[in-house]
Amino acid sequence: MMEIRLATAEDARLIAAHRRAMFAAMDAADEAVLTTVEIASIPWTERMIVENRYLGWITSDGERPVASAGMFLLDWPPHPFDPEGTVRGYLLNVFVEPAYRKRGLARELVQRCLAEARRRGIRMVTLHASDEGRPLYETLGFAVTNEMRLSLTNE
Repeated sequence: MMEIRLATAEDARLIAAHRRAMFAAMDAADEAVLTTVEIASIPWTERMIVENRYLGWITSDGERPVASAGMFLLDWPPHPFDPEGTVRGYLLNVFVEPAYRKRGLARELVQRCLAEARRRGIRMVTLHASDEGRPLYETLGFAVTNEMRLSLTNE
């Protein structure tokens, strides 16, 4: 039977492994970079959960964790999209094991994140979607934006 629970700091290793698998599924980086990301994600995730800035949910099939998703709470200045808000939710680490996909697990986890954002009075939630995930987010009301990126690590 599938169960969903809140993530704790003890889940940081699992969340980091799912994060790695998510990026691997998108062919986002080579194995060495993915290993670095996974290792570096563990202490960051532990710290953010303890500071109540990372809210995560994990779906398990019996004892086996098969899906997870998180929302990072960002201090954010008032903006024309949210003129009174000072916190923005950022969805991340949405991952479902391949054998468990197409069962609505990612949708349920994202909906948990959004319900928590509403409960906290957060009015703006953003994310970066993979090509595979984009249709899900669009059905939940997310709109494509014009965000750009500059990496200063390659200078």
